[in-house]
Amino acid sequence: MPTKTVVVGSAVGLHARPAGIISEAALDLDSEVLIGVPGDEPVDASSALLIMTLGAANGDTVEVSGEVAADVEVIAALVAQDLDAED
Repeated sequence: MPTKTVVVGSAVGLHARPAGIISEAALDLDSEVLIGVPGDEPVDASSALLIMTLGAANGDTVEVSGEVAADVEVIAALVAQDLDAED
C-alpha cells in the first residue's frame, strides 16, 4: 500500500477548515485514502470529523496511505499546505 509521510502545514493543524477541504478532495477520488498519526489507527480521509479526531497540529507528522499512489499524493499535498490561510 503506497504511504507518504508528510508534515501538517496548516497553522491550525487538521482542524475544521483544513479537514473539510481534505475530505472534499478525498470524496472526489476513485479510491479510499487514509490519514493517521504514526502509531495510531488511520482514519478515512473523506471524513472531516474523523480527520479532526487525529488531533494533528501544525508541524506534526502524519502518514497518508491508500491503494492508488496518485490519490495518496493528492491528499498528502493538501495536508502539507496551509489550508487555513486567507486566499
